[in-house]
Amino acid sequence: MAGEKNLGILLKTLNPILLAETYVFCIIPKGKYGDFKEAGPIASFMEEEGLSLVLTKQQADLHKLDYEGEFRAISLKVFSSLDAVGMTAAISAKLTQHNISANVVAAYNHDHVFVNAKDADTALGLLESFR
Repeated sequence: MAGEKNLGILLKTLNPILLAETYVFCIIPKGKYGDFKEAGPIASFMEEEGLSLVLTKQQADLHKLDYEGEFRAISLKVFSSLDAVGMTAAISAKLTQHNISANVVAAYNHDHVFVNAKDADTALGLLESFR
C-alpha cells in the first residue's frame, strides 16, 4: 500500500499520539548494530562517531548509558509516503514558532517527533491543530 503524498491531506489527517515513555538519545563510540539490544532501543543509526540509540530513559539508566536531555515521542499516525514533500517542514515550522525543538524519525509507516519532555503537551496540541 502506497503512503499519502498530498501535503494538505497529510496534515488534515494527522493523528498525533503522545507516547507514555520518556526517551533519550545515546551514542556508543565504536559501537556496532546489536550492541545493547537487551536495552530494547526503538531506533538506531550508525554514525561516523559510533552507534546512536534511542531508548527509554529507564533502560539507559539501567545500562548506565550517558545521555543529555529527556524527550517524549509523538507518533504521527498518518501513513505518509517516504516520497512525501513538506510534512516534516510544516511540523517543524509550527513547533519552531513556539520555540520547540523537533527531532523527527521517519519509519516505514509513520513519522515520530521527539520533543523535549517539558514541551510535550504543548507540542501535541500544536500538532493536533493541523486537523
